Amino acid sequence: MDRTESALTLSGWIRHLWTGLLFAGPSSATEGWPRPAFLAVLLILPALLLYPYLGFHLFEPDESRYAQIPREMLERGDWLVPTLQSEPYLDKPPLFYWLVMLSYSVFGYEVWAARLIPALALHGCILMTYLFGRRVLGDWPALLGALVLSLAPGFLVVSRLLLLDGLLTFLVCLSLFAAFEAIRGTTLHRGWWLVAAVACGLGVLTKGPVAVLLLVPPLWLYRTLSGQGIWPGRMAWLAFFAVVLAIALPWYVAMCWRIPEFLGYFFWEHNLQRFLTPAMHVRGVWFFLPIVFLFLLPGSLLIWPLGRFLLDRQRLPARSPELSFHVLVGGWIVLFFTLSTCKLPTYILPALPSLALVIGVFMKHTDWYRARLTRWTAAVAGLLIVLANGVAIPWYAEYRSPMSRPTEVLALCADPSASVVCYPRNCDSVAFYLGRRDLRVFPSKNIEDLRTLVRKQPRTVILCTHRHSLQGLKQLLPPEVHIVHEVRMGLQDIPGVPQWLMRPLKKVMGETALGLGDLAVVEFPPLCRASTEAAKPTDR
Repeated sequence: MDRTESALTLSGWIRHLWTGLLFAGPSSATEGWPRPAFLAVLLILPALLLYPYLGFHLFEPDESRYAQIPREMLERGDWLVPTLQSEPYLDKPPLFYWLVMLSYSVFGYEVWAARLIPALALHGCILMTYLFGRRVLGDWPALLGALVLSLAPGFLVVSRLLLLDGLLTFLVCLSLFAAFEAIRGTTLHRGWWLVAAVACGLGVLTKGPVAVLLLVPPLWLYRTLSGQGIWPGRMAWLAFFAVVLAIALPWYVAMCWRIPEFLGYFFWEHNLQRFLTPAMHVRGVWFFLPIVFLFLLPGSLLIWPLGRFLLDRQRLPARSPELSFHVLVGGWIVLFFTLSTCKLPTYILPALPSLALVIGVFMKHTDWYRARLTRWTAAVAGLLIVLANGVAIPWYAEYRSPMSRPTEVLALCADPSASVVCYPRNCDSVAFYLGRRDLRVFPSKNIEDLRTLVRKQPRTVILCTHRHSLQGLKQLLPPEVHIVHEVRMGLQDIPGVPQWLMRPLKKVMGETALGLGDLAVVEFPPLCRASTEAAKPTDR
């Protein structure tokens, strides 16, 4: 047997294993309109768990950054170039910023108005999981899968944070689900294919080419392994990518025209190098497995019986080829981000709706959804979400916020004429709450620029954004510059917590506010400033 025949035999054996032993059951798709009662549950339950709890303090550094950027863009009237502290911010495309800007335009510069965008995306993702899931897996499995998402504290709490990943999850899932609807018949459904292309284009406008990379492999694997549906032809793919480019390309071209270095920075440094080289957020190869488990709790507690369900030959009629598509989607997204050297927990959020549908199918066909234990667990999960969203997270966000002691911050930084700088990282919460966009940032490598600045200003407020920054700053400032006032932004004692417990708690939490360790006011006496200026060489 030559190598070609061996490869064909191996691929044929894999397809037989996939379609004959794992996913050979009949389709359980549901036609017609969704059940009004099911829709009502999925409209009301997530809304009650989400929308009343959006106004807590911003978390540093990510939430404050994504609140500040659209605010600056809206105040400047510039919808093209994202800026942070009035400097171009080239890390991400603008769709998320545009949506937050629209929310600000309607509701004002409120934290809850900014978080409304990821909250709506999350709610839409839950509804979409049911609406698309029922078309291929049936009403009850789709409902149970959507409820698994709705009652997963990890998924619900993290996805509504002011991050791009919630919106990307909605768009990637919409693109995947619509593309699957387009190819699962005997002919390509052009309407669904267009929806998938539009969603993919918006995904590229949200976080870059990752939206395409998460879409194509699961479709190809499903068609190859199951042999079902239709693979789009060359013209269909050309039309698909023409739509994607028509949506995303104008902004990218305009950015390259305005800022020529954007192209190399965004695609090479911020996408390709972050994926391939261990530069930041480096994690182990198994990092995402416990994250998936935690994000899908309590549904993921069924992982052991779920694994048996997927391999049990007696359960074969319950495992349709359509179910295999969602297994492939969840598996591919987790694998893709596992291959990346840069890993953050929120990256695998787009995998969770499909994995929740797999759990929903399992629960329906094994009657786990009828069990009293399941109902009690769901009630406890809902209560935990209410306590986390309504009590624990708002308290923690305020307790650790740079604005947890607003009197000191306002006294030193509220005056627009005051010179305020950050060292060595951003503290965008202060800028957002004070309505400023002029907080210059001096990384450690630019300490000479900071030394030059404080010599030019009679008075400078420095936000020391690490708990040890002020100690180092005292050694690096010019000797003629004096620190005249210090404010330690250490964590306050929690009423009712004894000191023997408070001390280790502060060490675990970092001892200072998130993103802010100390405030320091430095002054350069006029006499020293005049002497410095007189000592400068003059042009002849």
